[in-house]
Amino acid sequence: MFGNHIDQLVAPAARHKVPTVYPWCEFTAAGCLVNYRSSIPDAYRQIGIYTGQILKGAKPAELPVQRPTKLRLVFNLKAAKALGLDVPPPYSPADEVIE
Repeated sequence: MFGNHIDQLVAPAARHKVPTVYPWCEFTAAGCLVNYRSSIPDAYRQIGIYTGQILKGAKPAELPVQRPTKLRLVFNLKAAKALGLDVPPPYSPADEVIE
């Protein structure tokens, strides 16, 4: 979505030592502290289920609104150290840790 501009978006926050949270994992790899978002494959699966129900005759207005059931947490230890944050292990809630 942001192409080659991710580093330009993350750099000012890092320079001013501002912890950041973004919903895209590319930002965490570029230096963002935390990425917290719903599972993309799970969202596509839910879209498929809704589409199937509509194709079988269900009225879209009558389908329930559903929240994501799977969330993904990515933590960047390198960014934490640059911000002066001491994060002790274990990182149990994190799905991925960038060191």
